[in-house]
Amino acid sequence: MTKSELKEFLDEKVALYNNPNFIESDPIQIPHQFSLKEDIEIAGFLSATIAWGNRKMIIQNSKKMMDIMGNSPYDFVMNHQEYQLEQLENFVHRTFNSQDLKTFIKGLQNIYTNHNGLESVFSKNHEANSMQKSISEFKKIFFEIEHQNRTQKHISDPINNSAAKRINMFLRWMVRNDTKGVDFGIWKTIPMSALSCPLDVHSGNVARKLELLTRKQNDGKALFELDSNLRNLDPNDPVKYDFALFGLGVFEKF
Repeated sequence: MTKSELKEFLDEKVALYNNPNFIESDPIQIPHQFSLKEDIEIAGFLSATIAWGNRKMIIQNSKKMMDIMGNSPYDFVMNHQEYQLEQLENFVHRTFNSQDLKTFIKGLQNIYTNHNGLESVFSKNHEANSMQKSISEFKKIFFEIEHQNRTQKHISDPINNSAAKRINMFLRWMVRNDTKGVDFGIWKTIPMSALSCPLDVHSGNVARKLELLTRKQNDGKALFELDSNLRNLDPNDPVKYDFALFGLGVFEKF
């Protein structure tokens, strides 16, 4: 395929999948239950954090987290009593357990109490075409509270050559602003052009078949290569192609 043919093909797939029908089978449905900005952010962040493995299980366990927090995640994060954290005791999603969830709730409380919220922290260190430094700095701030070392693995650090798929997905949800009704676009301080594609096994395999990616591992270097090629197709909104790569991989078995 020529570059123009590839762009036309991918733009068609973006149009096919970037619509409200996508929501019902995706973890983005969890933050879509809310209207308050902070509820959307926290529901999105926690759902994205456990977004690996079986999608039905991800959605089921994300709903469970919201239920535990009385379906008012911001209020729970800010005003919970210590005894209420005991309700989290039986929560587990793969290697993310109740202790991790408690730490995340306290980390979020610190972010909103002392750092002006998630958007403020993420917007501080973004660069022209990259959120990698911003994600790395966010991780430092998030874990400035008391925590077990094991919990740190649940937030990836791009400086360590991670593709940081789940955080990049969360950032897409918050920042991308179009009229399609899937992504929220509630964060106005970060440009869409700085976003990275949430690189996982599905999008990676499709990207290789389309020669958007040559590197074999799905790591930070692969993400840089993929992002560079997607920015050639649309410098203002490169991450929209996540819908095409993901849809081709998951729904079409491309």
